[in-house]
This record gives sequence, structure tokens and C-alpha cells, in this order.
Amino acid sequence: MLRPRETNPMSLAFLYRKELELCKVRPDETIVVISNLATPAEYIEAAFAAAAEIGCGIYEMKLNAAFSTTHIGGEHVWHTKGAIEAIEAADMVIAHHITLGTEWMARGRAAGTRFLMILDHPDVLARMQSPPGLKEASTYAREKVAKAKELRVLSRAGTDFRCGLGELRTVTQWGYADEPGHVDQWGVGHVSTWPNIGSAEGTVVLQPGDAWVLPYVRYVEDFVHLDIEKGVIVNVEGKTDAKLIRDFCEAHRKRAEDDNPWHVSHLGWGIHPNAVLDQIAVHGPDISKLVCTGRAWPGSFLFSTGPNAQAGGTNDTAAHIDLPMFGTTVLLDNEVVIEEGRIVDHGMIAEPVYPLNVAS
Repeated sequence: MLRPRETNPMSLAFLYRKELELCKVRPDETIVVISNLATPAEYIEAAFAAAAEIGCGIYEMKLNAAFSTTHIGGEHVWHTKGAIEAIEAADMVIAHHITLGTEWMARGRAAGTRFLMILDHPDVLARMQSPPGLKEASTYAREKVAKAKELRVLSRAGTDFRCGLGELRTVTQWGYADEPGHVDQWGVGHVSTWPNIGSAEGTVVLQPGDAWVLPYVRYVEDFVHLDIEKGVIVNVEGKTDAKLIRDFCEAHRKRAEDDNPWHVSHLGWGIHPNAVLDQIAVHGPDISKLVCTGRAWPGSFLFSTGPNAQAGGTNDTAAHIDLPMFGTTVLLDNEVVIEEGRIVDHGMIAEPVYPLNVAS
């Protein structure tokens, strides 16, 4: 049974107004809203109402597609003449699907266009709208990770993984797009980095209670052992979850020798203080309640597989798996920043705006 909506439908326009203000939208700016066949009409109406209150220009570009979180990526904008030029000319793009890794987003960023993805349910957007201090914690984390040469991850379950850093990009998202060329998502708060190509080595052990947020939404049910050599997962042992990983990656091979789906992709951790830990148990596989929360749980370590094009690499596979892990210890150049799932580097800690309860 679906849980009732908690947010007053009339409040969505006010939430959008606050979000646009966080994005520093000015009356002399123009916003392009990129929607698709699955975008709720109330989101477009709320964006238009908020923009009207600010006095800025806004229009909708609706794509003839419905996007899925099980297969990431898509260059549908290319099919419409003039669309790229419109994005490059805009001050901000609001996108209602995942735009990461697309060429058109890269061209817009190069022109200074800022991008804001909005993917979650209104209840989540209300709870996860960026609180004071989150941007500061995010930028602190980005600078610290960008200076590091090595990342190591340990856990009582048996994880012992390390990789080199510095060759590819480190990015953070704090929930709003307020800087030229910045890409963000309403409701997130996390740091992501990509390992130097071929440097990832060791063992990652998923344990019951860890989570999937892409391509599936579920808790990990049993132990999974991933053996990693030279940046590639070479062996997967376990039961149901291991089979899902193997089947998903194998299905995305473009040819027999293609190992791109098996490459280690972005690594990072959540820092959003308003992310509630039990949302998969509360909402089940409803991805609209987990898109941002699943990457933002404070102290969770996000291990992922697949593409690195967003960070400047060449792997553009659509086989992307995101696996938030709990209870890990994370070290940057041998300095512990997360200890058994708890952030211990105080520069990365932001305070919640109100008390949070589980089962909410």
C-alpha cells in the first residue's frame, strides 16, 4: 500500500521558489526546464510559478521519452535542432532526469550554464532541501579529497580496498546550482571521486543491510565478495545479490571482450544531515523516495561500477550500479575521515535543520 503524501500540494511552488533563490536566480536570467514523458505536470507548474515570482524568463523543453533509472544515460536532446544552442544560451537548466555524462550537458557547462536535476518526490524535496552549512561541508570535502593521493576503505565485514586519486575529477553536490557550470541535484549532499584508471585494488564485501540505489532499490540480503584487480571487478561471490550484479553487468557487455561494465566507477560518501537511514524499509522500491537520499546518508560509503566519463574518463557504459555501504572506515592518505560509518572529520559535518526520526 502506498503511503499518503505528506506535503501540501500547494506548497510545491513555495519550495521551488526557495530552491531558485538558493540557486541565485536573478530576474534577468533565463531557465530552460527539460522535462520528459514521465515528468509530473505539478513540477513544471511549480517551476513556472516560482520563476514568475522572481521575474526571470523560463520555458519548457519536453523530450519524447520516459527515462528509467535502470539504464542511465541518454542523448535525446541531440534529436532536436537548436536544443543544444538553447541550453548553451540559458543561465540555468532544470532537468527532470539524470543528465550526467551527456555531451549536451558538457557543452552547456562549458558555456557557463548551471544544471539542477530534480528527481524526487515532493515529500523528499521538502525534507532534503539544503540546510545551512551543507555547501560549506561539501566544498571542504571536495578540497580535501582533491588533494589526496590515495583512498582506502576498510570494514569489519572484510572490505580492504584502495585506489589512487588525482587523475580524474572530484565533485561534490550540496543541493542547488549557484555557480556557473555547476551541476547539482535538489536534495543531495555528497562527495564523489573517481579512482585513477587501473589503480583500484582489493576486496569489497557487501553485507546484509547495505543497499542498492541503482539500478535496483533494495537492501543487500546476503554477503557479496567483490575481488578487484587493476580497476576491474574480476570475481563476484555470493547469493542473490551477487547474481544480480553478474547478470546486470554481463547484459551490458557490447561485445565479448568488453569489460567496461565491470570497472570501478565513482566512490564517495554522504554528508546530508537530513537523510533518514530507513527509507528503503519504509518505502520499498519506490525510487522517487530514494534518488537523493540513497547517496546522501551521512557516513555511508558509496561504491559504484561502470562509467567515468563524467570525471574526464572514456568509459561511457550504461551499466551503472550504486551500492551505499554502512559501517565502513574511510581513509584519505592514511587519515581517517569516516570511522565505522560515522564522519569524524568535523569539517564535513552539517547539522540537521530539525530532529529526524526513523520510519518517517
